[in-house]
Amino acid sequence: MKLLPRKKSAESQSRSSRGELAAQLAAPVRRFLATEAGSSGLMLLAVAAALIWANSPWSESYFSLWHTEASVAVGDTELAMDLGHWVNDGLMALFFFVIGLEVRYELSVGSLNDRRRIMIPGLAGIGGMLVPVALYLLIAPGSEAADGWGIVIGTDTAFLLGALAVVGPRFVTQLRIFLLAITVIDDIVAVTVIGVVYSGSIQVPELVVALVLGAVLSSLSRFDVWRAVPYVLTVLVMWYLTLNAGLHASIAGMLGGLLIPAREPSREGVEQAARLFRAFRQSPRADVGLTARKGLQKAVSVNERLQMYLHPWSSYVVVPVFALANAGVDLRGGVLTDALGSALTWAVVVGLVAGKLIGIWGGARFGTRFGLGELPGGVGQGHVLGGAALSGIGFTVSLLIAGLAFDDEPELLARATVGVLLAAVIAVLVGWLVFRLSTMLGGKQDADLPRYLDRLVDPETDHILGPVDAPLTLVEYGDFECPFCARATGVTKELRNRFGDRFRYVFRHLPLPDVHPHAELAARAAVAADAQGRFWDMHDLLYRHQSEMEYEDTVVYAIDLGLDMERFLRDIESDWAAERVRRDARSAEASGVQGAPTFFIGNRRHTGPYDAESLARELEQLESEGSGATPTK
Repeated sequence: MKLLPRKKSAESQSRSSRGELAAQLAAPVRRFLATEAGSSGLMLLAVAAALIWANSPWSESYFSLWHTEASVAVGDTELAMDLGHWVNDGLMALFFFVIGLEVRYELSVGSLNDRRRIMIPGLAGIGGMLVPVALYLLIAPGSEAADGWGIVIGTDTAFLLGALAVVGPRFVTQLRIFLLAITVIDDIVAVTVIGVVYSGSIQVPELVVALVLGAVLSSLSRFDVWRAVPYVLTVLVMWYLTLNAGLHASIAGMLGGLLIPAREPSREGVEQAARLFRAFRQSPRADVGLTARKGLQKAVSVNERLQMYLHPWSSYVVVPVFALANAGVDLRGGVLTDALGSALTWAVVVGLVAGKLIGIWGGARFGTRFGLGELPGGVGQGHVLGGAALSGIGFTVSLLIAGLAFDDEPELLARATVGVLLAAVIAVLVGWLVFRLSTMLGGKQDADLPRYLDRLVDPETDHILGPVDAPLTLVEYGDFECPFCARATGVTKELRNRFGDRFRYVFRHLPLPDVHPHAELAARAAVAADAQGRFWDMHDLLYRHQSEMEYEDTVVYAIDLGLDMERFLRDIESDWAAERVRRDARSAEASGVQGAPTFFIGNRRHTGPYDAESLARELEQLESEGSGATPTK
């Protein structure tokens, strides 16, 4: 008997409609929370909740909550603190641990691994600490208030980036990198100040053991320890010992993160992971899958894996909870009036807002004026000034230091907290104003590298695979000695099979001689082969033999391809072949390319993963918009 599908009841249809509506409403919320502005938004909500709660008829419950004792016991060992200290000494240690991981990554393989890049942010960071402290001490009354000078040295990285996403230019990639480099410096200094100036009496035995564990932590990678658990357990014990030693726990967090090394994925590790994944695809068994998972984990450094796991917890849990616990100031009974009339409050405001703006912009200006370095590409003086203004958002670090400096002086703590909150509001307004004025006065609008190809695809000179008039274009800037470029060749083959004659692939040369000493010779060899109509054959040979790229090897490849050897040897040494490679390299720089491989979908630079599915998805999107092709000369 054939069963006919039943019609949905009205109630079922209503539930389905409500579900679809809820999903549609939730989607933009999820997208917003995934941004830096989203994490800052949660922080603002926490601040508002703390202030409302602390000034409501239930304010007593707010303050009593954070004085509630909580303890953790393991055998005879017990650690007891009130909830406020669990937040400030426990959760904030996790916050600084994540910062330490990020700093180590940037110093090892990120934007700070080149001394030339760190010079200008370094000078700006130093200026952004010295000038605020000088202004604070100039304004702050008496010796007691002067103890809070550390309040004005720090910048809240999360809040800064969130504000930048809201009030800054539309594209801020390069400015973001510059500001992150500055906050790296003041985070390190801030934690050092917390440990040296605002810690209690030091217990030497516990401190010595904590330092020994730090040495153990830094050596784990040398013994090929790739699992994250030993690192995390070691940092937890370091945290406990540092706390018992009398130092603020943020020291253990930052030091722990700094001691966990970061590295680029090795060619061998990535290839091994790929082999294990293929084995699982061929034999999808639990044991094979577990081995493949281990291989994938080993290919990525512990530092990056811990960042990936902990960063959401730090941004969306730790910082909002810290704000909830520390931003609640009872402003009734003349407290707000007292704060607004206090020199301490305005010392904090002026130190953070004016001090950061003058110090950071002045330090950067000094460095560029005397040729000590350059600003990142795409960043102008107006961007620096706007970013310096936003750096006056001290918030997390400032509130933490205020609590340490005025722990036993609630009146001074209230004034300092009001100053920190007021400075955050003023800094955002000043930053917004600076960015707008800079644009109106003719400054650069976007603080980013170019995002489009600087020159059109030219069938007369470009290396094109596929119909020259195909509607879909993928342009790659590649390096023949780069292992990731070699693997990308499989991606382009998949795309050619998928799109057929609707797709053309354009290869442009970007040899990176600093890391790949044979890449430039290989590029000239490919150009010399192109002169005889065999570019793609030479292209494939070079990628298949990346470990064999000496001059003699290129000659062997030319012989294997049956090229006219006299012509090939003359062309590979010719000025026109070298200029052909340099022309592509200049085009890469003018198009905002900073490494290989870099892809352009149509004429727009692609960011993110460059697997076949990701690139195909973007190609299909551009095709649906009718803009997939790159204009051709």
